[in-house]
Amino acid sequence: MSFILAIDQGTTNTKALLVDRNAQAVHSCSAPLRVLHPQADFVEQDPLAILNSVDQVIADCTAFSRDIAAIAITNQRETVLAWDRATGAPLANAITWQCRRATAICDRLRAAGHESILRERTGLGIDPLFSAAKITWLLENVAGLRTRANAGEVCFGTVDSWLLHHLTGQHLSDHSNAARTQLFNLHSLTWDAELAAIFNIPLASLPQLRTSSGNFGTCTLPSLQGVPIFAAIGDSHAALAGHGCTTPGAVKATYGTGSSLMTIIPAPTSRPDSQLSQTIAWSTPTSTHFALEGNISMTGSALTWLADFLALPNGIDDLIDLANNVEDSAGVYFVPAMSGLGAPHWDTAARGTITGLSRTSTRAHLARAALDSIVFQVRDVFDAMQYEIDIPFSALHTDGGATRNTILMQLQADVLGKPIHRSNTEDLSALGAARLAGLALNWWTSLDQLPHPSATFTPRISAATRDSHYAAWQHAVAQARLGLKVDR
Repeated sequence: MSFILAIDQGTTNTKALLVDRNAQAVHSCSAPLRVLHPQADFVEQDPLAILNSVDQVIADCTAFSRDIAAIAITNQRETVLAWDRATGAPLANAITWQCRRATAICDRLRAAGHESILRERTGLGIDPLFSAAKITWLLENVAGLRTRANAGEVCFGTVDSWLLHHLTGQHLSDHSNAARTQLFNLHSLTWDAELAAIFNIPLASLPQLRTSSGNFGTCTLPSLQGVPIFAAIGDSHAALAGHGCTTPGAVKATYGTGSSLMTIIPAPTSRPDSQLSQTIAWSTPTSTHFALEGNISMTGSALTWLADFLALPNGIDDLIDLANNVEDSAGVYFVPAMSGLGAPHWDTAARGTITGLSRTSTRAHLARAALDSIVFQVRDVFDAMQYEIDIPFSALHTDGGATRNTILMQLQADVLGKPIHRSNTEDLSALGAARLAGLALNWWTSLDQLPHPSATFTPRISAATRDSHYAAWQHAVAQARLGLKVDR
């Protein structure tokens, strides 16, 4: 039996699935990755460690079966790498999507009045999350890099490009990843020379573009020699495809280190007051799907941070056990804005806060507040998304490792007041990428024909209770946004 090998390169691990002709995973594996914090607001990863983790999961999957019909790639987005065009050697550590080192560059771009053109052409506001400002930072801070880049000796790319170079030797990217860089024009589906000039990035240093479901060449690794790569797509986009959310009105949330909510829209729109992002959901040789998205910087990583802060010996597992020991947070609210707030606030000056403490507050209440912070942040984006596209969402489709926590999913249903449909497949990004590769293989003709099994959670609290808790959360967010600005 032939399989699609789907590689999901994430922030804290790399996963892989083998997917059969029924679009079901028959084997899975993972390899861990370290995240580096060399100084405040700097978040990096070792590019070679990323490749090593990919090689590990490939070895595991090919030990299970060598009958691989195609490869699919999905990846952490906005993370930027630079490497030598001739040798493939990395020229700096990867700057991850969480890194805020480009804040001053973003401030400079905003002051120069570039926000409107960036939003109109890319669908994205100015923020250190996106890739272009990170590339500018590398060009301004790595000795000799600009001279070499201007001479055509340097490749810049997101993680999909780095993996495709490793697997094929080519410098390529797909539309979904390109759409997160602020260098890609949503209307022409090409790199935009004027945007590259705004960021002072040589256009020739960027990868060639391909559709998300399409031909990215053949693998040159000995264990996969000659196997075609038929899909590459950002992880959040792949999860949307995995859920089968192919028409407007269906919205999904992926819970990982951070979280992303995304829904299909008919076409890019011009909305100057938008607090969300417009992007490419995925593309094929015959069609392009657009999406509206809201990104949350810290959800799963907020739990990791708090577990470390409390010095819990078993990390998140102990934190969840603590949270399960109380009925609620007893009025404690934790806003995990340690690196600012993403959508819908986009406030880089906000900082993390813990409010509502009393003499009877315990570690368990704080742990529960950390779980609550995830579902409240998701509601923030969910509400903003409904407002912007003026389509009422009847439910939320969810995926990601944290969704295995049934208490979290019930909390999400309670806070939204909507049913939650949790995917039965934890590794939905990898599965979504595999399904796009299956389109290119002609294993199936539409994502709509594939199964999307899920479990449903329905709200259990009253509207009055829901509104009261959410109002208190909004007050806590307002305090997080105010605190550092007062100090300035």
